[in-house]
Amino acid sequence: MTQDKRKGIFTGMIYIVAAVTSVIAVLCYDSVLRNNGYLSVIEGYQTEVLVGVLNDLLLILSAVGTAIMLFPYLRRWNEHVALAYLCLRFMEAVFIAIGVMCILGLVSLSIYYEANRGANQENLLEIGYLLQRLYRWTAMLGPNLMLGVNTSLYSYLLYRSRLVPRPLAIFGMGTAVLVFVAGLLEMFGIIMPYSATKGLMALPVGVYEMSLAIWLIAKGFDVRDTGINIKQVA
Repeated sequence: MTQDKRKGIFTGMIYIVAAVTSVIAVLCYDSVLRNNGYLSVIEGYQTEVLVGVLNDLLLILSAVGTAIMLFPYLRRWNEHVALAYLCLRFMEAVFIAIGVMCILGLVSLSIYYEANRGANQENLLEIGYLLQRLYRWTAMLGPNLMLGVNTSLYSYLLYRSRLVPRPLAIFGMGTAVLVFVAGLLEMFGIIMPYSATKGLMALPVGVYEMSLAIWLIAKGFDVRDTGINIKQVA
């Protein structure tokens, strides 16, 4: 097995980890993102929410990992675009991390309410609503708008370099536009964060990443006909 094959398999596995952990995190956060999220600890959801936080942390590592693994290959075709992708991918991870802090803030709020049953619920609702909105803004800016930009950049370079089949890269650029537009529509209140329309617009980018992961695991990085010097990415 060549080094490029091994790197391709590893990158594909990271993409799968990112996809799985992102879904698990969203499912685990339901209790603290409801209107009465400050009751999540009392209702026994603390462990579930913390499992979601753990998955988001794995998602952050996976997002950074895919950028680091792709960069040495992409930079041989266009270093400026590849560097832009690397930096913006890190920025996407930062937005996810801010969202994690909001979730932990909601958990702390719930713990406080459990310990102080006589606390003013109106104040708790206001603080909880603020943290919930901050989380939703970060989710929109990171895994939507930034994801759309990042996906378009690296898919373009994959298309130009022929590291993966061009139809797959073209599909990636199309899904990037969809998820970016979904983020814009959510920003202006045209669609809701967890609406069916939002889900349908964001789903293709997940399909693309899983398809890319399967390709990389099966084929690895094919640098034979790309003009890339294998020693330069070793």
